[in-house]
Parts: sequence; structure tokens; C-alpha cells
Amino acid sequence: MKRMLFIVNPRSGREQIKTRLLEILDLFSREGWQVQVHITQSPKDATAIAEKYGGEHELVVCSGGDGTLNEVIGGLVELEKPPLLGYIPAGSTNDYASSLRIPRDMMEAAANAVAGNPFSIDIGQFCQKQHFVYIAAFGAFTEVSYQTPQDKKNILGHQAYILEGVKSLVSLKTYLMKVEWDDEVLEEEFVFGMVTNTISVGGFKGLVTQSVALNDGEFEVLLIRRPRTPIDLSNIISYMFLKEEPNDYVFKFKTRKLKFTAETPVDWVLDGEFGGSFKEAEIVNLKERMDILIQPPKPEQETKGFLSMKIEKIVEK
Repeated sequence: MKRMLFIVNPRSGREQIKTRLLEILDLFSREGWQVQVHITQSPKDATAIAEKYGGEHELVVCSGGDGTLNEVIGGLVELEKPPLLGYIPAGSTNDYASSLRIPRDMMEAAANAVAGNPFSIDIGQFCQKQHFVYIAAFGAFTEVSYQTPQDKKNILGHQAYILEGVKSLVSLKTYLMKVEWDDEVLEEEFVFGMVTNTISVGGFKGLVTQSVALNDGEFEVLLIRRPRTPIDLSNIISYMFLKEEPNDYVFKFKTRKLKFTAETPVDWVLDGEFGGSFKEAEIVNLKERMDILIQPPKPEQETKGFLSMKIEKIVEK
């Protein structure tokens, strides 16, 4: 039989996986998979399990939020030949699943996790030792994702991020940083920065306005310098959430590799979880480092350039 490692975070989102677990396992069994189930016990547990046992299986499926997906990929990326990855999104926002158009319905996502098309995705390498799937960020709002208690996320869902995020507006912290990429250097006092490989951030699809391809080897970078007046802040928020207009406080560019240097340690968030404090942070794009199973595009999506690239089936069932 085909062997699967199924890693489950039972606390993600509204804990719906608890009521669907047997149904999902039944689906996997009917599809001919011998399933080893691991219920996560603590932070980074999924990383350790994925690295230790992932190489023994043809497929690793994880159920949880973006943080759980981050942990699983963090373990698999250490393997010389990572297995295929399936994903059942069960978090509060599920940004990366939205970018990949993985179904929100758990049973549809479970079916996709064993019968979808393999698709190569870029992975971000952070300070050589850590990895992220879709975002590395610092500054305003970023602490919301890891400081909001899980029980509040479970009750309020996406609204929890909005409520906690509004609170952070009253005490914007600034970071004097030098940013280096390609042949460019930028030195400014920033309030926010994000390095992304996604079309959705915090549930909002308008934050990343550049064209996005999830396997082109490049990040989309957005940096916001310190606003000087309340009107400046209002203009920045309007720019980010409402419409695209020129703004002197926002810098956007694409790159494969960049380096941040600050006078004091800066807190970073990787895929919604605390990634540590660093004076220097080098970020590198690992092009097409992982294969994840996704739904094939519908004909109308193909004409619109679904994910901005052609999907090729690299493994036959």
C-alpha cells in the first residue's frame, strides 16, 4: 500500500478537524493509503515529526493553519528528497491555501490532498536556519498573529486579527534599517515591512498588488516608512486596503534575495508565528523547493493565467 504521514493540529481554527477526522481517514483508506497519524503536541512538534518520518512516506498531509503548514515544510525541506505534500487548511485565515485555491471545505481539501496535481512552490529561507512559506514580516500588525490567543482566534476567526490589529495603531513603533537587494540600498525609518510569496495576507487579497507567481524564484517586497502626520497614516492605510495610488511612504519591488540591517534587534514573524529577534536578517528564495498537491485549474482560470504559470503533473498516480 501507499504510505502517508498525516500530521494534525487539533487546535487550529475552530477545531473542526475533530469532528471530521474519522471521515477524512476513511477517505484516505478508500483511496488505498496506509496512514500514520500524528497529533501535534507542542510548538515545532510538526517540524520534528515531518523531518524524522517524512522520508519514509510517499505523501505527507497536514491539517492546520498557516503556522502548521510552515512547521511541516520546515521539517520536509531538510530532507534530500521531500515527499509530496497535501494540505487541509483549518486555520483562521488560511492565506496560503487561498493563494493556491485549495478548497475551504475539509472533505474537498482532503480529496485534493490525495488526488490533486503536484505543483512546485518557492520556499523562503530566513537567516539560513529557518524557513517560511508565504510571508516574513516585521512592524505594525505583525505581532497580532502570534500574540492573539488561540481561543480568541477560534471564537472570532478572522475578526480576531482585525480587532487586535486596530489596537496596534495607537502605538506605532519605528525601525531604522538598511535594506539591500540586487544593486539597490535603501535606508529609512520603517513602521512595517513584508517579504511575501502569496496573493493573500491576513485574509486580505489587496495587500500584495504586484503580479504574483508562486514558483518564479522571486519575492514581492513591501516596505512602509514612518508617517509624519495622522493624514499620512490615513493615506497609507487607504493605499494598502482600498486602491492603488502613488504613495511616497510605500516602497515595492521584487527580488530573489535581500538583507535587512538594523541598529537594534527587530522582531520577525514567519507565516504568522514568532520567528525571533535579529539585527541582521538575510532572506533567500529557494525556487520550486517543494511539491504540493493542488486542484487543476478550470478552463476559465487557465485563460486568466491561474497562479501565473502552467501546472504540470510530475507524478502519476
